[in-house]
Amino acid sequence: MENSTNSSSCTINKEFTFRYLSSVYLVVFLVGLFANIFGLRNLRTNRKKWTSLNVFMLNLGIADLLYVITLPFFVSYYLKGEVWLFGHGFCRLARCLFHVNMYSSISFLTCISVQRYLGIVHPMKMMGTFQNLRPSVYISVLMWIWVVIQVIPSFFISESDPNNAHCHDSTSNDNLKKLEYYTLYTMILTVTGFFIPFLINVVCYARVLSVLRRNKNIDPILKRKSIKLVAIALSLFFICFFPFYILRNFNLFSRLWQKSGTCSPSLKSAYIVYQVTRGLASMNSAINPMLYFVTNETFAMKFRRIRRSTLRAFVFLGRNRDINLTWNTELKMISESEA
Repeated sequence: MENSTNSSSCTINKEFTFRYLSSVYLVVFLVGLFANIFGLRNLRTNRKKWTSLNVFMLNLGIADLLYVITLPFFVSYYLKGEVWLFGHGFCRLARCLFHVNMYSSISFLTCISVQRYLGIVHPMKMMGTFQNLRPSVYISVLMWIWVVIQVIPSFFISESDPNNAHCHDSTSNDNLKKLEYYTLYTMILTVTGFFIPFLINVVCYARVLSVLRRNKNIDPILKRKSIKLVAIALSLFFICFFPFYILRNFNLFSRLWQKSGTCSPSLKSAYIVYQVTRGLASMNSAINPMLYFVTNETFAMKFRRIRRSTLRAFVFLGRNRDINLTWNTELKMISESEA
């Protein structure tokens, strides 16, 4: 979620960025806030039935909420053409929370993939283990510590102008040495925070799908839920995370090339594509709650109940509107005939 500052030799029109990111962030805020609060509230009411999967889902929901509550400020920021009104300290915190959300989401999605792998591929060895929540709590604490270790440098790297007009996610282009260090830091994070967890997810879910396909004795409901979970988790990696990390690193290298005087239409196009991936990356906070549907049947039932109630309300309001229009038309005709 970087706001790159381009050199004067390679000026880029940011109008698309302003319109696109403000729109995407608004949608993600509304959907993510409602879905995660609803999901976490449902988790709280079913604590007696918790497994290790629910512990990881709880942490995933907290990570999403920490991020989505910052989005209205960035909607304002981009609508005003990159004018930050909320102070230098909050700029750093808000930018840092994006990275906390990204790496914690990836970490807990990886925990879920390993949990599913152990439960489906090695069910006898793990029998009864998932009902003991203590190991999953310890793992969650370790995941948060690992995320903080990875992200804490970005809190000090992010910059805002002295007059607080801009809120950058990385260092500006003015300091070449600092930009080079940040590029190296980002490449290391891409390996430790994304690429390695991505490989773990792919390997675990490949084995899960293989067992589900071969084993005819697995409960059909469990099989269907597991396949849905695999589809959602891998979609998050391929749609939200993978494009972002590839384009993020390329964008940083392009900034270094621009400092050396290189500017081409392809670099400008890459910047636009990178902005698209920033929006896709933020969508993980709105997509993650879909995992509640496949990990918690009570959540799905409550959501379907709310959806039916909402549809009935709209139908009722629509019918009332038609009745009122008919009644008003008849009254108007009566009054005209009397006149």
